[in-house]
Amino acid sequence: MSARPRVTATGEATSLHDRKVRAGQRMWIGLAGHAVDDDLRALCKEVQPSGFVLFARNIAEPAQVLDLTRELRSLAHPHHPVLVSVDQEGGRVQRLREPATRWPPMRHVGQAGDLTAEVARAIARELRAVGIDLDFAPVADVDSNPANPVIGDRAFATTPEAVARHVDAFVTAMQAEGVVACAKHFPGHGDTRVDSHLDLPVVEEEDPRLRTRELVPFAAAVRAGVGTIMTAHVVYPAWDEELPATLSPHVIPRLLREELGYDGVVVSDDLEMKAVHGRWEASTQVQLATEASVDVLLCCKEPELQVAVFQALVRAQEAHAGLERASRDAAARVHRLRERFLRDRPRAPGLEILGCAAHRLLAAQVRERGEG
Repeated sequence: MSARPRVTATGEATSLHDRKVRAGQRMWIGLAGHAVDDDLRALCKEVQPSGFVLFARNIAEPAQVLDLTRELRSLAHPHHPVLVSVDQEGGRVQRLREPATRWPPMRHVGQAGDLTAEVARAIARELRAVGIDLDFAPVADVDSNPANPVIGDRAFATTPEAVARHVDAFVTAMQAEGVVACAKHFPGHGDTRVDSHLDLPVVEEEDPRLRTRELVPFAAAVRAGVGTIMTAHVVYPAWDEELPATLSPHVIPRLLREELGYDGVVVSDDLEMKAVHGRWEASTQVQLATEASVDVLLCCKEPELQVAVFQALVRAQEAHAGLERASRDAAARVHRLRERFLRDRPRAPGLEILGCAAHRLLAAQVRERGEG
């Protein structure tokens, strides 16, 4: 690791220690390989992130994942247990592969009738078996643009009402099994022509159409009590002509917090995506995202960015009382999420549940119905 997150700023209103704790609680970070190394230990000792994000590069086989998630938990302060997360949607986006169940895309689930809740429960059980607490699923986007390069069959359907029904069922079932769901990508990534991993998409649509299409599934997720919602690095000129939703003071605060009444944890999409990375300095992204009531910032790979974001989160609290208050609110929402899901949850099943006969049969039923 080329830089260490040393912050020496001082302030009047709050201690440096308190600011650093709140900054760490607002970060979920990725790691390089199959095990915890010395660089990650050093980073976590200083930052104390509230969560980790696993990718295919971190996953070899079930026993190794279980060992890794246990070791990641050991890095946390006892008063701030971490949430370990992963993208396990099904179809193109599932980090756990064989011997875990290979799930068909959610489009097939949406076309399979009434199997959504069963699929969500099965995914949750397999994730719990390897020590994963949160799934970045379901996709709540409406697949409204055939030219969209990134959503497509990741969405349940092409109409908001159908997507909303399946989002409700998925969120309810997954969270009943003790895994936090994450509806994404607010306020909707389904009508883009650009992949936000590669560039900054713009959705040129009028306000009434956006409300009656994009927002409907997210309203269903909020009613279902979804634990987290992920933002989209997408510009919606009807609401903000310049800034993507992740950084906009108009999108998350007004639409999600006020109109939809969501007071849960809002998670940014990865700050390393080219839609935002390099367009704004880390300090600017931190300030704008905080003002936009984004609680957790994802820094999924590069230690240098993780250090820069941590430092910016600490210093922003010192620079402006409003940012300190917003940081307090964000850390409090993260704490409530942990209290809700990490206490009194179902006992984790054994590793034998991954790819078990019942789950393989369910996946086959979905494929048969969804492709028919």
